[in-house]
Amino acid sequence: MDPFIQRSLNDKLYDRRKLGALDLEKTVRQSLADGDHDKVRTIIDQLCHDYAYAVHQPHARNGGLIGLAAASIALGSEVARYLDRIVPPVLACFADQDARVRYYACESMYNIAKVAKGEILPFFNEVFDALSKLAADPELSVKNGAELLDRLVKDIVAESAATYVSVLQSTSPEESLMETASDDNSPTYADDMPFPTAFSLPRFIPLLTERVHVINPFTRIFLVSWITLLDSIPDLELVTHLPAFLGGLFRFLSDPNQDVHVATQQALEEFLAEITRIAKVKHGVEVSRKNRTVREGHSRTLSDSGSTGTDEAIKQAEKLSLEDDRSNNTTPLDEKDEGADGSWIPGQDVEVDHQKILEILIPFLDAQEEEIQLTALRWVDNFFEICQEDLLPFVPRLLSHILPAIAHPTELVRHNAAKVNTSLLNLIVSLAEDSPVPIPPAAIPPQLARLGTKESSNEQQPLARRDTQMRQSLPGGADLGRRTPTTATPTPGTSTPPIPKAGDLDYSATVSALTLQFLNEHEQTRVVALEWLLMLHRKAPRKMLAINDGTFPALLKTLSDPSDQVVTRDLQLLSQISHNSEDDYFASFMHSLLSLFSTDRRLLETRGNLIIRHLCVNLNPERIYRTLADILEKDEDVEFASIMVQNLNNNLITAPELAGLRQRLRSLETKDGQTFFVTLFRSWCHNAVATFSLCLLAQAYEQASNLLLIFAELEITVNLLIQVDKLVQLLESPVFTYLRLQLLEPEKYPYLYKCLYGLLMLLPQSSAFGTLKNRLNSVSAIGYLHVAPRAPTSSTSYERPTRLKGRADDIKWVELLDKFKLVQQRQQQQYSIKGGNNSNVSLSNAQSTTATATGVMSPARAPTPNAPGTAPAGNTATSGSRRGGGGLGGIGRLAGGRRVRR
Repeated sequence: MDPFIQRSLNDKLYDRRKLGALDLEKTVRQSLADGDHDKVRTIIDQLCHDYAYAVHQPHARNGGLIGLAAASIALGSEVARYLDRIVPPVLACFADQDARVRYYACESMYNIAKVAKGEILPFFNEVFDALSKLAADPELSVKNGAELLDRLVKDIVAESAATYVSVLQSTSPEESLMETASDDNSPTYADDMPFPTAFSLPRFIPLLTERVHVINPFTRIFLVSWITLLDSIPDLELVTHLPAFLGGLFRFLSDPNQDVHVATQQALEEFLAEITRIAKVKHGVEVSRKNRTVREGHSRTLSDSGSTGTDEAIKQAEKLSLEDDRSNNTTPLDEKDEGADGSWIPGQDVEVDHQKILEILIPFLDAQEEEIQLTALRWVDNFFEICQEDLLPFVPRLLSHILPAIAHPTELVRHNAAKVNTSLLNLIVSLAEDSPVPIPPAAIPPQLARLGTKESSNEQQPLARRDTQMRQSLPGGADLGRRTPTTATPTPGTSTPPIPKAGDLDYSATVSALTLQFLNEHEQTRVVALEWLLMLHRKAPRKMLAINDGTFPALLKTLSDPSDQVVTRDLQLLSQISHNSEDDYFASFMHSLLSLFSTDRRLLETRGNLIIRHLCVNLNPERIYRTLADILEKDEDVEFASIMVQNLNNNLITAPELAGLRQRLRSLETKDGQTFFVTLFRSWCHNAVATFSLCLLAQAYEQASNLLLIFAELEITVNLLIQVDKLVQLLESPVFTYLRLQLLEPEKYPYLYKCLYGLLMLLPQSSAFGTLKNRLNSVSAIGYLHVAPRAPTSSTSYERPTRLKGRADDIKWVELLDKFKLVQQRQQQQYSIKGGNNSNVSLSNAQSTTATATGVMSPARAPTPNAPGTAPAGNTATSGSRRGGGGLGGIGRLAGGRRVRR
């Protein structure tokens, strides 16, 4: 360079540096006109090394920057071959500590890019990296300069990035065409590999992936603007590289800067719309190809049938053609849009890695920021329309994140999570099963069908109606039918997405993920998890049973859940599993249930009746009671066995679901009824009052009166008196209406009076005593007409004066009494060992306390058929003892009791 130009470029005043740059431009133009490229290279090298790289001389660096810009302007179209020398020093100045140097670097690069245009694209990565840093520059002038440069580079990229090929390529297209024409054996130019464009998106993506993790809001806005621009260029197809930076974009949504939030949300919506559009295009093209193949096959069929001359073949081909025409009218794309002739459609060859995108989305489903979580939920929900077959491998992980979100404190998050859960549920329900296993409709949870059809499309409406019918038939619970799961058949001619195969779903991982949700603190999450397990077991019982061993303890533990809804669903699932299992599995379930009750007495007290009743609704109640009775009969823990028998007996008497069992017990004429009664009796021996009430239910009144004689030998405890009190209250319930009516037939049921009067004698004079006494007094006149049972003759109007006649050989009543006595004796022995007898109140103590407290008694009225007056209490007792088992009159007078003088 001329010494004058050197001094000017090194001056501290901008105007003099500008004059030097103008002189330098003239010199470069002249050298270029003379063809002296060596001089041009020398000038550029001097500007770079002596000026632009002069780190500690800011004025020299400024001069070098303006000189390089002037040289580029002078070179014009020839600047491409010198850019590898000009651009690096300018980029180095972007990181200078002096803000003025950074500003002049932006100005210089702006002028260079304006001249180079598309030739600057090979340096795009370096320019982009520098601009991303300057976007957050603290100096406003530098930031404004970088913004101007950014706009220019964006214009160049938008115009040329997809197609521009640098002039520095070794072989031009024209030369390639000439070489191809000279060689007859060489392929045509169209078959050759395309020239690499100056801008390389695969080379840029790693840089974008690195920069997308920044936290500065200005840099984030810069990155989003570039991502939006690159995505708007059709031929670049940035969406194919979306997994590389999608995670960073989602994190931008948590930025407190509203501009970043709005720009990022808009970019994500555009990406999602583009992915959806590509999926629809591909599906339309696939349907079009299938239809075209079918038409070609029909044409061949028609031609073949024409050659053979068979009218039947021609009619068949015409029929197939008509059906094909109907199906073509319903394809997603019009015939001319979908390329019926095989033409290319924009978007049909764009590959989007849906699985990688789902991998990125799943962790954001439970993000702390609600906006990120909502956006992720919307994306996942849209993927059910885009690529539902790709979602199956992610079902376990999706459930782990979606189910907790169903109980989110924000209504909008809950709504979107429920929507995704519904879509996922419908996807699993629509899976094609090779060999479905029939299951009972009574075991289908009511709310499962509601979740499965709440927001489903019309294709799922038949399934909802079928589930509704099952819910309506659920309360009966008596006829556990079986059905085969079916899927809705699409209307002929409609295009439907392919049904995924159930083999793609990992049932084991899904069950494990759902089981972990039992530990969730929110009730709704636990309920939905159980409903999922119910649906999966209904869908594939065999697969569920094969992996159920690990979940069974968790299901049993869930019975202690504080939520009634959770316990109800848990019982439905256990019932459904047991119904489809072998007898050994059912017996194991009953064993485990009793073990749980034994260790968790609070559960037995609070939920025992609920659990038993729900199991009886969903399973065969007689099977449940037989199995539990067999287990309890051999139980060594007599205290727990007594409590459990008491609970089972209370349900047997009061539960509406067990009306069938009560009816069966009253039918001891049949062999099944006798067997069932004996099974229960042997187990009910653990609880004296329960055994007595069982005999009342079975109308075995003579056996019940015999039990009362054994009661006299037992130690009458407070607990026993409380149970007798409850039994008296139950005798006034509708369940024992038949028993109260039988009091009107003392000849037919003589031992019924003895049972009830004996029960009255066990009670202290409490409210229950008064209730039972009033009931007996209301029919006592009828009872005195038959103080002694008549000996039956062949001419009597009834065949069985007692409930036991004719069945003594079938039911061994004496053995049952011995069993009862043995069990009760063993129970009292264990109570004595444990010291439980210290808290019991004996009958003798109770009687002495009562006599002391009541004082003088007045004789009560005891009506008799012969002498309707009163009788002394002492004579009554003596008479009652002389009459023994058949003297009802004495027991009636004794039952009259005495009143307390107030």
